[in-house]
Amino acid sequence: MEERKTRGVRIHQFGGPDVLHIEDTLVGEPGLGEVRLDIRAIGLNRTEVTLRSGRSPIKPSLPASIGWEAAGVIDEVGPDVENWRSGDRVALVPAYGAAQYALYSEAAIAPARSLVAIPDEQTFEQAAATWAAFGTAWAGLISVGNLKNGDTVLISAASSSVGLAAIQTAIRVGARPIALTRTSQKSDKLLAHGAAAVLAVEEVDVVQQVKELTSGTGAELVFDAVGGAGFSRLAEATATGGTLILYGALSAEPTVVPPFQVFARDLTIRGFAFPAVVRNDERLEAVKQFVSEGILSHALVPAIARTFTLDEIVEAHQFLESGNQFGKTVVSV
Repeated sequence: MEERKTRGVRIHQFGGPDVLHIEDTLVGEPGLGEVRLDIRAIGLNRTEVTLRSGRSPIKPSLPASIGWEAAGVIDEVGPDVENWRSGDRVALVPAYGAAQYALYSEAAIAPARSLVAIPDEQTFEQAAATWAAFGTAWAGLISVGNLKNGDTVLISAASSSVGLAAIQTAIRVGARPIALTRTSQKSDKLLAHGAAAVLAVEEVDVVQQVKELTSGTGAELVFDAVGGAGFSRLAEATATGGTLILYGALSAEPTVVPPFQVFARDLTIRGFAFPAVVRNDERLEAVKQFVSEGILSHALVPAIARTFTLDEIVEAHQFLESGNQFGKTVVSV
């Protein structure tokens, strides 16, 4: 084994998509518990956008490589890596930070702990669109939210990759997903994707509509990526004793928590970060099993909005931040 020349994306300052630069770099040999991947596809996430923009509370030293989700072929395995070999088609469960591995690259080191085999019928692009979305949905709805058969869950930013994954995850456990979106423009697509109902938050009274859909009780679980001023309305739409899970901050406004709603109706507000959830080996294996079984049974199907090339990484980030996509933004390498 030896170092390899490759092309990868690095940032030398925090800012907009134009701070992403493709450079010639070297990728070394895999260490203990690592593999070296020939990367074929990269899944883009808001996690990398937050890091790239400088909004992340954890800022890497610059210049920095980034990347959170990828799929490819194992080139070399490091010491103490069992059950994997050169030539295996694999994807990564992102159980690490978005600047820990240089996955926005043609080749990169990756942790063997995060590897999952890609089914024969899945493309690299589909595999790269799977694990952050369905892993986050599993962590929020199942591991943290304890969603169960018969529950109603409100899913904000429902046309995002995680939102669409959450709809499918809820259906898989027998729950009823209500999709929340800004306008009714994507309503038909969300209904076709399995949402039991779609509420355009800028067009309807969400609290009233949820009450009507739940015979006055409200939703047992809220899965919110937005925060902001609208969070207080979601609390009003939550059933007594229910849980609100906040896993993102798409809104630039301060998140408003209504204290009387919280203590008078015994509401629980939780936050989580997917890598923190799957630091635990049992939870990591649980999410691998849940999602792998769902993929093989076609109960869980990743939705790809658009695919770019690595040379189009700036345009790919611009598209991701536009908010116009329906599903995952993927880069083919």
